Amino acid sequence: MEKTVKIEEYNPDWVSEFQQEKARIMEVVKNDSLCVEHIGSTSVKGLGAKPILDIMVGVHHLAEADMFIEPLKSIGYEFVLHKEFPERRFFRKGQWRAGTHHLHIYKYGSEQWKNQLSFRDYLRSHPDIRRQYQELKLSLAQKHPTDIVGYT
Repeated sequence: MEKTVKIEEYNPDWVSEFQQEKARIMEVVKNDSLCVEHIGSTSVKGLGAKPILDIMVGVHHLAEADMFIEPLKSIGYEFVLHKEFPERRFFRKGQWRAGTHHLHIYKYGSEQWKNQLSFRDYLRSHPDIRRQYQELKLSLAQKHPTDIVGYT
């Protein structure tokens, strides 16, 4: 079931929701060496977002993610193969095209890892760009209200 593309105002609860989900993830994968970051629009104070938490996990070797498939399944995450992104492993929590959490696993320190953090941090520290990005998101949500792929 697809839901309508809806951009909500920034919700400060997203930070605590991330912290709770991070703890759940760390508990089931049993790996203290993981680095877990809150990314995506819900991680940027003041930025409206689809209410989907994007979480990024850094691993030493991407193959480690294969060991997480079953443990993450136990807390509601489904592994979704995206062949077009060979440097990322992706898990979704919630229904197809209506997920509540997106979990991205990258090699820690890789270009993809750094790009995610750079984008987040740039939006956090540049209010004018954050406002422009917000306007773009709202415009795209209006243009593609029931088409998440088109919106993206």
